[in-house]
Amino acid sequence: MSSIRASVLAALAMSIALPAGAQGIPKAQSPEEVGFVSTRLKRLSDRLNEGVKNNELPGAVVLIARNGKLAMFDSFGFRDKEAKVPMTNDTIFRIASMTKPIVSVATMLLVEEGRITLADPVSRYIPAFADTKVSVPRKKEDGTVEYTLQPQVRAMTVQDLMRHTSGLTYGALGANVVKQSYLDMKVNDRGQTNAEMADKLAKLALLYQPGTTWEYSMSTDVLGRVVEVASGMPLDKFIEERITKPLKMGDTAFEVGADKKARGARPMKEGPKNELPSVPEVTEKFVWRSGGGGMVSTAADYARFLQMFANGGQLDGVRLLSRKSIDLMTADALPPDIRMGEDMWRFEALEPSARMGQGFGLGFAVRNDQGRSPLPGSPNDYYWGGAYGTYFWHDPRERMYVVFMMQSPAARLRYRYLMRDLVYQALIGN
Repeated sequence: MSSIRASVLAALAMSIALPAGAQGIPKAQSPEEVGFVSTRLKRLSDRLNEGVKNNELPGAVVLIARNGKLAMFDSFGFRDKEAKVPMTNDTIFRIASMTKPIVSVATMLLVEEGRITLADPVSRYIPAFADTKVSVPRKKEDGTVEYTLQPQVRAMTVQDLMRHTSGLTYGALGANVVKQSYLDMKVNDRGQTNAEMADKLAKLALLYQPGTTWEYSMSTDVLGRVVEVASGMPLDKFIEERITKPLKMGDTAFEVGADKKARGARPMKEGPKNELPSVPEVTEKFVWRSGGGGMVSTAADYARFLQMFANGGQLDGVRLLSRKSIDLMTADALPPDIRMGEDMWRFEALEPSARMGQGFGLGFAVRNDQGRSPLPGSPNDYYWGGAYGTYFWHDPRERMYVVFMMQSPAARLRYRYLMRDLVYQALIGN
């Protein structure tokens, strides 16, 4: 059999095997049935194809659902551009920080069982955090900065972990001694356990007093350890038993087996140095089950997760959370006097700040106002993305959610903006 004929037969088999919908989410008869205009959705398709052609991104999968039906579920470009393997709808992606909402749901499951309360101090589950100090900078007369350590004014809570007001941060090179200490302590070591990671962080200083500042951080990684302690189970096993299995998210885990390796998306060389980003393959297994960014998934799987939110906490007869828990998670949890960390401007239009008309709930950013943000949306929509390029948002007012999957760190912000613009311009009907 020739290689060309084999490729054609393989593609035909895949087209037969894939359902019209996405793992139980039915496909609308036409985009117009759910309020979209087909010719306007073509603008989105054309722009993605143009981006692939111009080497802006290797490829992508787009899933748009409204009123519980798919308006669009299409793939573009390449799953592996170097190998010329085309993108398909069942491609598996490293979702990085889109892991955070899943771990936040895991936490809320334990809240509903009375094993955790959001007001609990983190030290109830990880005692070492009771003694964690706060680094306080002071500028001296000669212009240099010295740092002193002070006790926490009030204890870091589980709610602080979920909304990133814990005082924790992410490691980064530079003059900030706290962020540098994360690198020195190797808090992102993929060979460590969650218990070891949490113990390392508890020994380091906090960047801010808990509850005072929104600083994107390793908070959800620590939250994953809280889930382990409260449940008595490893984080990956708890998520599998309580979330991904009940929701039938069969391709969502911290890694997939070798039999699914060929379905893994790969990045392309990009950035100013034209380098290949260090995105782990979807089959690569690490000891560290990072609650902040360790999972893999597909567009269809993540759509099931969002449909559960859209349904008020249940899907296909399986209830994970109550309606009120969903309401709490998707409301802005940030205090009115919250400050933004000094580096948080890097989030640009996605910054969860009052000046952008946005805040942060329990696991993702939320939109408070119609204006202020340069991106279209609705009050009470919520969203987040991953460092490798994936992105989602759910707009309850429009009864719509969108999942955008790609593996391109360099293009991620640009395409998040484009997705918002091009999806909403195609939404005409009520």
